[in-house]
Amino acid sequence: MRINFHGAAQTVTGSQHLLEINGKKLLLDCGLYQGRRADTYKRNLNFRYSPRDVDAVILSHAHIDHAGNLPNLVKQGYERLIYATHATADLASLMIADSGHIQEADAQFVNKKRAERGQPPIEPLYTKEDAEAVAGMFVGRQYEEAFEPIPGVVARFHEAGHILGSASVSLEIEEKGRKIRFWFSGDIGRFQLPLLRDPVLPTEADYMVMESTYGDKSHSNPELAFVEFRDVVKRTVERGGKVIVPAFAVGRTQELVYDLNQMMRNGDVPRVPVYVDSPLAVKATDVFKRHLECFDEETAKFVAEARHPALDFKMLTYIRSVDESKALNERTDPMVIISASGMAEAGRVLHHIKNNIENPKNTICIVSWQAPHTLGRRLADREEEVRIYGEPYKRKCDIATIGGLSAHAGQDLLVKYATGVKGSVKDIFLVHGEEKQAMTLKGLLKGRGMDRVHYPALHDKVDL
Repeated sequence: MRINFHGAAQTVTGSQHLLEINGKKLLLDCGLYQGRRADTYKRNLNFRYSPRDVDAVILSHAHIDHAGNLPNLVKQGYERLIYATHATADLASLMIADSGHIQEADAQFVNKKRAERGQPPIEPLYTKEDAEAVAGMFVGRQYEEAFEPIPGVVARFHEAGHILGSASVSLEIEEKGRKIRFWFSGDIGRFQLPLLRDPVLPTEADYMVMESTYGDKSHSNPELAFVEFRDVVKRTVERGGKVIVPAFAVGRTQELVYDLNQMMRNGDVPRVPVYVDSPLAVKATDVFKRHLECFDEETAKFVAEARHPALDFKMLTYIRSVDESKALNERTDPMVIISASGMAEAGRVLHHIKNNIENPKNTICIVSWQAPHTLGRRLADREEEVRIYGEPYKRKCDIATIGGLSAHAGQDLLVKYATGVKGSVKDIFLVHGEEKQAMTLKGLLKGRGMDRVHYPALHDKVDL
């Protein structure tokens, strides 16, 4: 048996791990590498193996850095099945179609610049049509249901608690008389997150590939984030302002909607209109509503007591048309607007920020990590003036930053996750993490008597 680390190795994106077992090839995830434009196109376009030779794909969850290069894999010859939980299959179909649209738009933008320099055009990595072709290849499986993706391998999905449908993957492998227990963490979620069930922790494995994104940092309690967000909404509404929240369309938006639902039902904040203004977020929420089996016990109880769905309530409106979106900026009454993108770099949220940033009654609420040089980072840093669509705007509104909302496990849970297999594991491979974070986690595990922890480089091959 051999494992090839073709993505998310010594970085946090592009998850892609190829197992060679019994002469067959099994691919765990096929994500897009996300980084500088000059690096990403070539890296995502070219596989280090033939897609035609892959015998099966298992997908841990729908995030683009785990699922986003499936259309390219299929475009280059992969024609077999893609196994995922039912919710992941639905959500991934939606997200990669949206990614295909983005790939086409990005290629169009780049080609304008190339034409100005007399350079030939480039083709998009894949198109929306390519992405839509993938949807028919998904095979949904229940959590804990055994299935055989390739001969000699029995696989199961286990709740990962990261986003809707997310899973870790266990493999029971029989090869040349050997029996091997293999565990792939995917992205590990957190305990007590809104909506979702807690992650299932591994107890036995001979080999484990696990994420290390926050190997150097623990998170604050999600309940504290709820209180912080509640207080931001309350004080902004009481002074007659709007709360503008740039939020990722999948996961974070639905969590915030659920939190606002609870706040208003309990009378914690005034009942004001709430708008979700992101086409992808609206479609993703429809997927969430179809998969109540993924919700935790607390959410199920809330739904039963409140007699309405977790992601719908009287004050909530999902915005679908551009005209409806524009109309929000003509209004001056208090409200909450949740809109993409999460780092305020594109999409409808830019218009809401532009129209509300110079009013001191309003609040822009930052609810996730913001990459350097993005508008979201400039707002989080409370810069006095920012540029939007090339025009300068004075920041007169309040800025609130809410920590503790990350959907990734913090350092404390990562340590607990790994030490769960201490008695059986021969080797652990840390992926999906930068060097500082992974090395910190490796050191902590070594201090607990776990010496066989590795940090593989991109395209490393390891025989197990």
